[in-house]
Amino acid sequence: MKRLGLIQVYTGDGKGKTTAALGLALRAWGKGWKIAIVQFMKDDPGYGEVKALQELDGIDLFPAGRNDFVNLDQPEEIDCRLARQGWELVQSFLAEGVYDMVILDEINIAIACGLLAEAEVIAALRQHKKRPQPRAEIVMTGRYATPGVLAEADLITEMKELRHPFAQGIEMREGIDH
Repeated sequence: MKRLGLIQVYTGDGKGKTTAALGLALRAWGKGWKIAIVQFMKDDPGYGEVKALQELDGIDLFPAGRNDFVNLDQPEEIDCRLARQGWELVQSFLAEGVYDMVILDEINIAIACGLLAEAEVIAALRQHKKRPQPRAEIVMTGRYATPGVLAEADLITEMKELRHPFAQGIEMREGIDH
C-alpha cells in the first residue's frame, strides 16, 4: 500500500496535541517508518519525550526554539530566527523524501503569532500534496491552527479542555506534563 502523505492537524485548547502526535510517531516507528520531529518554540532536554526519543533509532528530534517562553504578542528576534531555521529543515526533509513522517510540533502557534508566514506554510503544504506517492505524512500540532492550515488538512482533531488540574492549583507534574 502506498503512503499517501496526508496532512494531519492536532489543535485546540486542550492537553494532548503533542502527545497524540508522539503516539502516532511511535505507531509508525513500530512499522519501520523513519520520522522527523521538528519542535517549534521548544528546546528543553528535560522533557520526558525528548529523553525517550533519544533512545529510538529512526525517530530524529530537532528543536527549533529555546528553553524559554515566547511572548506570543511580541516574539523576540531569536524566536523568529529559530522558527525560520526549523522551517528550512522541514522544507528540506519534505523535498528530500528521507522521512516517512514529519511532525511539526507547535507550528500552529508559530504561524499564529507571526514567527512563520501562513502563506508560505500553506504553499509548501500544497506543493507537498502535488508530489508523487509515496510521500511523507505531515503532522501539525499546536493551538490556534489558522483557517488556511485547516483548509489544507486531511484530518483535524481539536482537543477541547473541559477540566484541567492547573485550575485546581496543581502544578506541572513530572512524567505527565513534562
